[in-house]
Order: sequence, then C-alpha cells, then structure tokens
Amino acid sequence: MEELDVNVSSSEAFGIAEKIVLLSFISAVILMAILGNLLVMVAVCRDRQLRKIKTNYFIVSLAFADLLVSVLVMPFGAMELVQDNWIYGEMFCLVRTSLDVLLTTASILHLCCISLDRYYAICCQPLVYRNKMTPLRIALMLGGCWIIPTFISFLPIMQGWNSIGIIDLIQQRQFNKASNSTYCIFMVNKPYAITCSVVAFYIPFLLMVLAYHRIYVTARAHARQIRLLQRAGNPAEPRQGHQEPRQDHQEPRQGHQEPRQGHQEPRQHPPDQHSTHRMKTETKAAKTLCIIMGCFCLCWAPFFVTNIVDPFINYTVPGKLWTAFLWLGYINSGLNPFLYAFLNKAFRRAFLIILCCGDERYRRPSILGQTVPCSTTTINGSTHVLRLLFLLWKYQILQH
Repeated sequence: MEELDVNVSSSEAFGIAEKIVLLSFISAVILMAILGNLLVMVAVCRDRQLRKIKTNYFIVSLAFADLLVSVLVMPFGAMELVQDNWIYGEMFCLVRTSLDVLLTTASILHLCCISLDRYYAICCQPLVYRNKMTPLRIALMLGGCWIIPTFISFLPIMQGWNSIGIIDLIQQRQFNKASNSTYCIFMVNKPYAITCSVVAFYIPFLLMVLAYHRIYVTARAHARQIRLLQRAGNPAEPRQGHQEPRQDHQEPRQGHQEPRQGHQEPRQHPPDQHSTHRMKTETKAAKTLCIIMGCFCLCWAPFFVTNIVDPFINYTVPGKLWTAFLWLGYINSGLNPFLYAFLNKAFRRAFLIILCCGDERYRRPSILGQTVPCSTTTINGSTHVLRLLFLLWKYQILQH
C-alpha cells in the first residue's frame, strides 16, 4: 500500500495553458446550466398552459436540481481545479461533497421519473393518464427524488461511512508537502462505491432503458396499425358495405352516422400526406429518445463505471481522468434543459415570449391540448405518439 501513498493531485497538476482552457470551458458550462435551467423555471411559472401539464412539474424540479448543481457544486470544483488548492476547510469539504452527491443523484432520479411518466402515459394507460397521474402520486415521486439521495449523501458522508478502511490513504492524499497545498479528496470504499453507484445510476439507468424501449416499440406498433386502418378505410365502397349490416341493429344511430361519413370524406383526398406526417413524427420521436439516452449514458456512465472499478484496483485511476469524468457528468445538468424543454414546441414558444419581452407574435392559444385527453404529456414527441393512439381509439369506436 505504500506505493500508492503518492499525492495524485500534486503529481498531475494542470499547467497554466491548461488552466486557462479549463476555466473558459467550465465557465461556459456553468453559464449555460444556470441560464438554461432558470429559463425553464421562469417559462413554467409564467405560462399557464405549461402549468396545466402535469409532466412539467418533473421538468421544473429537474431544472431546480440542475440549477443548484451549477450554483453550489460546480463553482467550488472549478476554483479548486484552477487554484490546485482547497482553502475552505475540511467541514465545508464534506458539505460540498454531500451536496454534490445529493444534487447529481436527484437530477438522475428526475430523469428516471420522467421516463416512467412517459411509459405510464403512452404504454399502460394513455387515455386515462390524466386521472391516474394524480397530484398525490406526482408529489410522492418528486419527494422520492429528493429524499432518497440523502441516504447516500449527507448521512454516510458526514458519518464517515464512505472512508472506513481507507482513512490513512485519504489523509495522505489530502496534503501536498512539496507545495503545502490542501485538497478536498473524496474517496470511497468498496461497499459505499457499489451501493452509491447502484442507487444513483444503475437502477435508474435500467428503468430508463426499459421505459424508453417500450415507448419506442409501442409508438411503432400503433403507427403501423393506424396506417393499416387508413388503407383499409380509404375506399368508400368497403366502408359503406361494412356499415350496411349494422343499420338493422342500430337504426337510431343512422341519422348520427351520416354527418360522420360526410366529415370523413375530405380526409380521403390527402391520405398520403397524413401517412407521411405520421411517419416523420414517429421517426422524430424515436430520434429524440435515442438522443436523450445517448446523452445520459455519455455523460454519466464513464464516471459510475470508474467509481465501482477504482476501489477494486487499489485506487490507481489517474486524477485527470477522474476530473474529466466528473465534469462530463456535470455537463448533463447543462444539457437537460435542451433535451427536455428546448426540443418541445410549447416550451420554445414560452422561451421566445420571455426573451422577446412578451411579443404577441409568439402567443398562440392551446386548443388541441383541451380536446385530446392524452395530450398532457407533451415532451419530445410524446404528444405525437399520444395523438396517434387517440386516432386509433377513435377509429375503432367508429367501426364498432
């Protein structure tokens, strides 16, 4: 073990040029995270239509968690990285580390809840989502996103459970006798590394993969069914022939069926345009899901894989690699506003109204959201999937 008693931070200190580049990059990340998440929160607070959508409560809570990461965690990490010294004391080091674990875990759990919310709305009960996703359930899910991380952050870190068995190694890496520098070192033993990583990343990651896979499969299946139903219902003769036997059993509804047939006749003219639009919508929604999962994995997988591997290889992971993986995870807090809000038309319109000082050109009443029961989940293509399900449901009612 004596061979490992080398101060990693001192031997891998950044040069002046590297510090300038790092400071510029980190400042851009922090600024992007603060402005993006603030804009999301202000948009929901000012736009009444956005406040009616239950899923946006998760978006606002996610933005708040990411905002706290960019304000309470990133700046202190950046100062220590540039100054190559920790000047705020051991107690504040523990507080800052606990906040780091708490807020980043809360952010990841919010992403998991959003994926579960979409799964429940699209795959399980798309037409009764508004009644099933009650305010109480939303409150419980949001409370879990903030309470669960405390059991792997403040509680074990303040009690020193993460350092059991490696206290001597931590103390030796906290001080650099050559430069008389002090560092805020956060090292974890094997039990804490496994527990923290499983709760904060691997379980949410597994749930997100399963949820988004089911959403993708369901969207493709229903879009395919709608295209088949449209092709079968396009010719006028088969549809009339199908309704003739039903007139004997449902005579009172004859007068009600005529306007429906008249209402459906204009739809027969551009069937190809509707099919093309739905195919494009389906492709866009699938691409959005891939982008969300890809960014999440790219940002957090390297850190949590290293977090588990490092204790089992005697803590030999280079310090610069740890720093790169950690800040890659921080970048996810700046990307979340773009992935979960900026890609949504309703949010973009609200952003334009805020940035353009309430310009009336960007105001448009939300009519479709009041007529389609399942349109409450309007994030990154989920609205289009729910519209397809609603059309399929409506067509089946007309046939029966």
